[in-house]
Amino acid sequence: MSSAEKIESILKKINRNNETALVPFFTAGYPQLDSFASDLINISKVGDVVEIGVPFSDPMADGMTIQRSSHQALINGVSLKWIFDQIEAVSDQLQAPLVMMSYLNPLLAFGYEELAQRAKKVGIGGFIVPDLPLEESYELQSSLENMGLGLIQLITPATPIDRMVDLCAASKGFVYAVTMTGITGSDSGLATNLAKYLDQICGITDLPVCAGFGVRSAEDVKMIGRHAAGAIVGSALVEVMEREEDFVGFLERLR
Repeated sequence: MSSAEKIESILKKINRNNETALVPFFTAGYPQLDSFASDLINISKVGDVVEIGVPFSDPMADGMTIQRSSHQALINGVSLKWIFDQIEAVSDQLQAPLVMMSYLNPLLAFGYEELAQRAKKVGIGGFIVPDLPLEESYELQSSLENMGLGLIQLITPATPIDRMVDLCAASKGFVYAVTMTGITGSDSGLATNLAKYLDQICGITDLPVCAGFGVRSAEDVKMIGRHAAGAIVGSALVEVMEREEDFVGFLERLR
């Protein structure tokens, strides 16, 4: 079973147990460099899949919380190589599969072939790349799939149905359903037609569908769980971490 297939299998198993998968996101190296490895270990004990954010100077899909965390992580000296080294050092202590969310530039600078090999070695199963259009993704997708990794595609409420079909067909591991038209961390609430939107995506693909952007409460997770495989929580978790509060307890309460 490939790394991407393992993620798919875990999410489906959780759903067969009538549970909603929880996918926590946090920015690597934030709030502090020296806590990243232990934070990752602890989050992996609660999350079913863990999404690690690679800091970037222009995170165009992200709101102020992730922008702030990304900026500080870069000031702290975080690089993609550093993230891989940190993950590798604790890989035997992690209890959930990993995916990375990164904008394209850091991946392109690292080199696709080396990226796929390094990711495979440390246990990364897939990548989410918000600024990489489907039509321009073949080279990265090919490098990842050669190592059994997946490129996880994003769908938004504004995506036409025929493009949803193409994006679902190209995705591996799971499909990322953005819950709103906007940026991460919005407090405007989930889309009013979210149920219909998620049901539509689930009707297109056999892959698990995980929904994120604006997920902040147990009620949000419960609502998403009625219509999708999992809920992705990012900005709300990062805010708890930067306040130095009990982020493991926060994630447990979301269930």
